[in-house]
Amino acid sequence: MVMKKMINDPFKVTDELVEGFVRANPDKIRKVDGMNVVVRKDAPIKNKVGIVIGGGSGHEPLFLEMVGKGMGDAAAHGAIFTSPPPDLIYEAVKQVNGGAGIVFVYGNYMGDRLNFDMAAEMAEAEGIEVETIHVWDDIASAPIDRISERRGIAGDLFVIKGAGAKAETMADLKEVERAAKKVRDNCRSMGVALTSCTIPATGKETFTIGDDEMEIGMGAHGEPGVLRTKLKPADEIAQALTMRIIQDLSLKDGDEINVLVNGFGSTTRMEMLILYRKADMILEDKGIKIYDAVIGNFLTTQEMAGASLTFLKLDDEIKKLWDAPADSPGFSKCSKQV
Repeated sequence: MVMKKMINDPFKVTDELVEGFVRANPDKIRKVDGMNVVVRKDAPIKNKVGIVIGGGSGHEPLFLEMVGKGMGDAAAHGAIFTSPPPDLIYEAVKQVNGGAGIVFVYGNYMGDRLNFDMAAEMAEAEGIEVETIHVWDDIASAPIDRISERRGIAGDLFVIKGAGAKAETMADLKEVERAAKKVRDNCRSMGVALTSCTIPATGKETFTIGDDEMEIGMGAHGEPGVLRTKLKPADEIAQALTMRIIQDLSLKDGDEINVLVNGFGSTTRMEMLILYRKADMILEDKGIKIYDAVIGNFLTTQEMAGASLTFLKLDDEIKKLWDAPADSPGFSKCSKQV
């Protein structure tokens, strides 16, 4: 496949996308000079726990577009599919440090873990306390008895929302960490890829897949899934994803969940709604109530075709965190009236 993208220098796409993002949101976001670090306009906020998020480019709107009130306070943005270096993450920490500590929220990938851990050490050497939430919602990437080895995918949205909502209440560092981990631990995802994507710096596909094939469980960077098969109808795809998540999350009759249908980049809203339709039917049949549904592109993989489903199991606390207002360019939510 020949790469066709509206870009300039393929080695400057991250710099230029961050610049474009900041120019599009001057009332909400500011950028650190010379660094791909974006910060909410009113940060730092005294005595508020700072939520620092981040990861590689190529997944927009994650992560940089999820900075704002009730979400992340700052995001460090790396090159395409590449972790931001420690100095960017540390700068994000300094920009949002209000004296109450920092919580990191990011996907569970080795490069991110190494660089965020180094940044945490730099911050703690300066007397800034840091806690870390590794998002590991992708059930295809490891069995449940090795859940800490799982990858983070679209569940990042729910965890960032939970952490951001708790931090806005001016809760202390340990409470924000606890709440964010609770959301993380009640969140599961699984996806299906239909095509590969291309990386601007190489112009090549990250993997090969037949025109009549799909792969269940493929990761956000093209990591291998659990099953490659001929392309199935949407209802069969939704059935496969939904049933696996129900089992992994131990959902039962009477449970209440949020559902996220996330597009990988070139998937149409039509397709996402058709997937949601069948997932909703299955859940209804099993007596599992959907409290809220979110449908759209939140964790993309360049122009990959495909989608993922994410379920967040709710209780009163998690529901309250979800219902709290949020205002970021990539995700906003009005306070839900009871």
